[in-house]
Amino acid sequence: MASILIIDDNDAVRTALEVLLALQGHRVLAANGPDEGLRTLAREQVDLVLQDMNFRKEATSGEEGVALFHATRERYPTVPIVLLTAWTHLETAVDLVKAGAADYVAKPWDDARLLTTIRNLLELRRLSVEQERAARRRADSRAALAQKFDLCGLVFESEPMRDVVTKATHIAAADVPVLITGPNGSGKEVLAAIIQANSSVRSGPFIKVNVGALPKDLMEAELFGAEAGAYTGATKVRQGRFEAADGGTLFLDEIGNLSLEGQAKLLRVLQTGEFERLGSSTTRRVKVRVISATNSDLPAAITAGRFREDLYYRLNVIELKVPPLAERKEDILPLAKHFLEDGQKMSVPAQRALLAHSWPGNVRELMNTIRRASLLSTAAEISPADLGLVMAPGTLEMVPEREPDRAEIEGALARARGVIARAARELGLSRQALYRRMEKLGLKE
Repeated sequence: MASILIIDDNDAVRTALEVLLALQGHRVLAANGPDEGLRTLAREQVDLVLQDMNFRKEATSGEEGVALFHATRERYPTVPIVLLTAWTHLETAVDLVKAGAADYVAKPWDDARLLTTIRNLLELRRLSVEQERAARRRADSRAALAQKFDLCGLVFESEPMRDVVTKATHIAAADVPVLITGPNGSGKEVLAAIIQANSSVRSGPFIKVNVGALPKDLMEAELFGAEAGAYTGATKVRQGRFEAADGGTLFLDEIGNLSLEGQAKLLRVLQTGEFERLGSSTTRRVKVRVISATNSDLPAAITAGRFREDLYYRLNVIELKVPPLAERKEDILPLAKHFLEDGQKMSVPAQRALLAHSWPGNVRELMNTIRRASLLSTAAEISPADLGLVMAPGTLEMVPEREPDRAEIEGALARARGVIARAARELGLSRQALYRRMEKLGLKE
């Protein structure tokens, strides 16, 4: 049940609306003018306001309604306001919608349309309140984590990512191997940095190795070192990454690409801390915390004989699964704002385009998209065209977006000074699509 406040000086109008809304199960409050309406708002919990534009029989300008709207909007910015207006005041109502009114309904109203408008606005308000509460809970949770742990600048708002980060901070102090799984570009390296930064060896070295980028014939030398003459071109002793990481953490990215020979040596280091440089018989000992990461299906690689099962279980004492960006959409806009250049802003249509995109390249793709748009955009706000996400990846369909409403279109036209191409670019539409939308809404150039 919602609480709806009717502000109208006409007794018949108030009574008709009270009966209509009460039959829908709403709690109805009534006021016969602006002063009484504002007193009611100060005293009661109100979910939606229905207000007239004139409150004296001789008044026809709508000035009282405009003043009431702004007073209500200033004091109660989240309460939806629906304007009741005669046809002679539609232009004033449209201006107020641009200023933040939820909608306007012309008198005499159609009961079905009015109820649909109210139902939709109340549902949007409910969702907004729930989202705000969830966002506050997430922010509080993240703030609590940030106070206790070093999060290495990681930006996130989603519950799935919060759960992964919480788990990472909890196991950071344990001296056990960690396997981080997830698609390319999803943030596995940052998660490894969080583990290292909150570990007992955080003051030690943090060495990163992209195993997938190493030539197979040099991989063992890179990890374990090599003596001079151990292979063609080895003119001097080479220290391996395990030696460099002694007393700290070694992050092995794309571990699924390690050769079987390299896997055997890695297994031995994990079990005993011992290894030999390539071309040497001298056994060396190190103490290294190993964090590995992969976007590969290691169980499938084990079945195919490409990855050792005993190594998998040794690496996978703790597994952290990083979800793809498409499964944590709450992170998209905070990340996008983080990647923006200082002072730059993003239009609402551009934000909708970001949320509609599937992000197969995950956070890395988003970062590159925003940075490219920041460089290319010449307007005050980044538009969908700047993002280059008009076409959905792998399809010939347009990215699905909600059609802009009258207020959005009029605002874009005003900012573009009537230049259709510029307004269409801001709204993320083609000129033809904008013309069709304007024709549908009865708007002229």
